[in-house]
Amino acid sequence: MSDPSKHIFAFPPEQQAIRAKCFHPNGTFVEFAEKEIEQSIPERFEKIVRMYPNRVAVKTKNLLLTYSELNRTANQMAHAIVAQSGEVEEPVALLLEHGADVITAILAVWRAGKIYVPLDPALPHARNKAILEESQARLIVTDTRHRAYVGQIQQNHRLLNIDEPVGTSATETFGASMSPDNLAYILFTSGSSGQPKGVVQNHRNLLHQVKRETNGLRICADDRLILLRSCSAIGGVRIVLCALLNGAAVYPLDVAQSGHADLAALLAREEVTIYDSTPTTFRQFIPVLTDEQRFPHLRLVRLSSEPVHKLDVELYKKHFPRGCIFANSLGLTETAGSIRHNLIDHDTNVIRKTVPVGYAVEDTDVMLLDENGHEVGPEEIGEIAVRSRYLSPGYWRNPDLTRAKYVVDPEGGDKRLYLTGDLGQMLAGGCLVHLGRKDFQVKVRGYKIDVAEIERVLLALECIKAAVVVARADRDEERYIVAYVVPTTKPAPTISSLRRALSDKLPEYMIPSSFVMLSALPTTPTGKVDRGALPAPDRIRPALDAVFVTPRSKSERSLAAIWQEVLHIDRIGIDDNFFDLGGNSLRLAEVNRKADIVFERATPLMEMLALPTIRTLAEYLTRSQDKRNTLQKSRDRADTRRALREGRKRSRGEQG
Repeated sequence: MSDPSKHIFAFPPEQQAIRAKCFHPNGTFVEFAEKEIEQSIPERFEKIVRMYPNRVAVKTKNLLLTYSELNRTANQMAHAIVAQSGEVEEPVALLLEHGADVITAILAVWRAGKIYVPLDPALPHARNKAILEESQARLIVTDTRHRAYVGQIQQNHRLLNIDEPVGTSATETFGASMSPDNLAYILFTSGSSGQPKGVVQNHRNLLHQVKRETNGLRICADDRLILLRSCSAIGGVRIVLCALLNGAAVYPLDVAQSGHADLAALLAREEVTIYDSTPTTFRQFIPVLTDEQRFPHLRLVRLSSEPVHKLDVELYKKHFPRGCIFANSLGLTETAGSIRHNLIDHDTNVIRKTVPVGYAVEDTDVMLLDENGHEVGPEEIGEIAVRSRYLSPGYWRNPDLTRAKYVVDPEGGDKRLYLTGDLGQMLAGGCLVHLGRKDFQVKVRGYKIDVAEIERVLLALECIKAAVVVARADRDEERYIVAYVVPTTKPAPTISSLRRALSDKLPEYMIPSSFVMLSALPTTPTGKVDRGALPAPDRIRPALDAVFVTPRSKSERSLAAIWQEVLHIDRIGIDDNFFDLGGNSLRLAEVNRKADIVFERATPLMEMLALPTIRTLAEYLTRSQDKRNTLQKSRDRADTRRALREGRKRSRGEQG
C-alpha cells in the first residue's frame, strides 16, 4: 500500500459548491451527530417518534401512517414475534409485498432484537427456499395473500400472519436489549456467480451510513423520499432508514405493478423531494414524461448500483428543474452503502460517456489494486478496494468467503479492506470512474472486450432507450456478443442500421453478432438489469435493410443451407448481408470450408469477404464455374485437335 494521506476525505471546490446548494428550501436540516451511531436503530427511531409523532412516516396509495401509528403497529408486531420465537437473537424471514407492511415488519424485527431476512414474492420459489435454508430462519412473517406461497417453500417453520389478530394488544415499547454490534439483517445477493450469499450488517454500521447520507445530502424532516427499491437490497434499506431516522416521509411504490405514469403522478401529487433509483429504472421512467412536467419540489435525483452514462445526465437536465441536483453514487451491500458521491447540477459539463462515481465519503478510503494487491498509478485501471472500520462483518455462515473478500489492512489499525471485484480508474484529483465487474471483461475470438463500452455506444444512439450487452456461448461453445436493446422508435431500427452506426465507433470484433429487440429490459426486484433473465437469441431472421428474397437456383439454395447451419438462422434471403446476420471471420471460414466441399472447388477467403450476400457469392461461383467449364471445353477441344493431329501422323507413318 502507498501513503494513506492521499486517501484523506475531501471534496474539490466545485463539489463543495454544489453540495452547499443541496438543502431543503426550508433550511431545517439538523446534522446527524457522531454519537448517534453508538446505539441500536430502534433507539434512534424512538427519539424521532417523540420529536415528530404526528408527521407522516409512510404513505401509500391506500394507507397513511404517522410516526406514532407506525411505532405502535411495530411494537404490537414485535410482541407477537417474541411470543412466537422467544427473545434469542436469530434470523426472522419476511415475505411481504413492497409497501408499508414490510417497513413495519422490519422495525418490529429489530424491536424484538432479531435479524431480518427478506424474501421476495417476485423471486422464484427455489430462490426463496434456498435463502430460508441458508439463513436458518425458523419464523416467517407474512400475510394472507402469501400464505399459500409460504406453504410451498417452508419446512417446519413457524408462521406469523400479520392479517390475523396478533394475540396481544400490548402497545408499550418493546424493550429488547441490543447493542450497536447486534446484527440487523442478512441480505442475500447473487453477485456475478449467481450463487446466493448472505451479507450481514450490524446496527452501528447502518447508523453510520445514515449519518453519512444525512449530512452529505442534507436530508431533513421536511423531505419526502420515494421508495422504488426493494427492502431486500441495501438501496431500499438505505432509503427507509434515511427517511425514518430523520423524521422524513417515505412513499413506497411498486413501479413494476403500477407503471411509470403513476410514478410521475406520485412525484407531483405528493411533492416528493428526493428521487432515488437504479439507472435502469430511471431510463424506463423518463420516456413517459412530457416536456411540461418539471417537478418543482424535487431537489435531488440520485442514481446508483449501475454505471451512469452521459445520456442520463442529459435527461436529468431536460426534465428536472435547475434547482434539482443530480447525484451519482457507488454503493455496495458489503460496505453498508455508498462509498463515493459525484454531485452534478445543470451547469456541470459532463465530458465522459461514463459518468464518474465521484469522490470519497467520510470514513471510507477507496483504492485501486493490481493483481498483486499493489495500488495502480493515476489513470490506470485496477480492482476497487474499500477500506473502512464500518464494513460488513462478512458473509453469513461463510468464513472462507469472508476471509477471501475482507482482508486485514496492511497499514494496521482497526480498519479492514473489502475487495469488490469491480474495476475502476482514478482520475486526476481523486475522482473515481466505475468500469463495472471484472467478469464483464470477456474474451471473444481472442479479443478482450469490455461489454460496458458497447453498451455506452448503443445508449448514445437516439433510436435506443435502453441496452445491455452480454457474452453467450453457441452450440459449439464458441462465445459471441449479444446486444439486447429497447428501441425508442416504431418501427424499431434495423440490424443493418445498428451495425453501421456501431461500425463508426467500434472495431469489427466488438460489434455484437446478435441483436435482440425487447419492449423493456428484465429487472431484478432491486431494479437492476436481470442478466440471467435475458432470452437467448432465436433462429428467426432479424429485421434487415434488405428485402427478403427466396433462393432461386440450386447454387443459392445450397449456399442458404450452409449459412443457416453456420449462423443458426432458419430463413435467409439471397440479399441478406452475412455480417448483419451475425457472421464474423471465424464463421465465414466455416462457410468457406463447407462451400468448398459442396461446390467441389476452393474459393479464396478474401473473395468471400468481398461477397457478403448469397446472390453475389452464387453469381461469383456460377461465373467461376462457367469459366472453368469454358476453360475445360477449350482444353477438351485442344486435346481433341491434338489427338486428331497425332492420329493423322500415325496414319501417314503407317502408309509410308
